Amino acid sequence: MSLSESLTQVFNRTLDSLKTVIPIEFTFDQPSLYTENLTNVTYGVLIMLTGDIRGQLIIQGDQHAFQHIGEMMFGMQLEGEMLQSFTGELGNMIAGTLSSKVAGSGINMDITPPDVLSEQQKEFHLMHRLHTPVYLKDTLHMQIIMELEEAS
Repeated sequence: MSLSESLTQVFNRTLDSLKTVIPIEFTFDQPSLYTENLTNVTYGVLIMLTGDIRGQLIIQGDQHAFQHIGEMMFGMQLEGEMLQSFTGELGNMIAGTLSSKVAGSGINMDITPPDVLSEQQKEFHLMHRLHTPVYLKDTLHMQIIMELEEAS
């Protein structure tokens, strides 16, 4: 399978994982190639992918989007350290579900612990990446960015 096909397959399974983990209605655009070299990550989570498929998964968005998901899942407003902890765990749940889904097709993939990003510049070094906005409500959205690197 080519890197482009792997990226598309893993990205689609990431969106399936999002649907499994987040218990609220949301929509997303058709995935497209992400071409910018530098992204200002205002808030989000980074998880590295290891094994047969190596790369990174970034879920970024406004803190209010993560707060909304937390409130829908737990029935309470999350702020400060609780919000950061939830953001990391949300990324962990999505990436863990993704890892299980790709294992079903014989691909070995593991994930690293989540790294919560806040007001950071994140440099992308890899050439093969897809992204899509995820719309939670009229004014709340997140973005999923996935990069894969060539197998060595």
